[in-house]
Amino acid sequence: RRFCKMAKKDKKSVSKAIKSEYATRELTFRVGLKVKGTTFKKRGPKALKQVRKFAREEMRTRDVRIDTKLNAFLFSKGIRNVPKRVRVRLSRKRNEDEDAEEKAYTLVEYVPCVDFKGLRTENIISI
Repeated sequence: RRFCKMAKKDKKSVSKAIKSEYATRELTFRVGLKVKGTTFKKRGPKALKQVRKFAREEMRTRDVRIDTKLNAFLFSKGIRNVPKRVRVRLSRKRNEDEDAEEKAYTLVEYVPCVDFKGLRTENIISI
């Protein structure tokens, strides 16, 4: 069989409009789906990796920084019993380091939430 080669998308060639805007989004991340079937002692670390991966894909930055409150919340029930859902705020911010590779980084913060019913993704416009 012969397979035709498909053009690979270059991850670095993200549109300039997306890279230049420094946006903030608030959304719900379903941790339970991502850690299902994982060994108990690896659930907490995998949840953190999946949150980092999700933020990287959503905000299109390679540099992702996780807030300590989110880290504490994910491990609040122990390494084995991670929460099913978590509400997070993803903020794309300007990187202040002059020698940094990327112009922007993503900060992932924990948003306390009583109930997840009816919540949608919200784009927060900062003035």
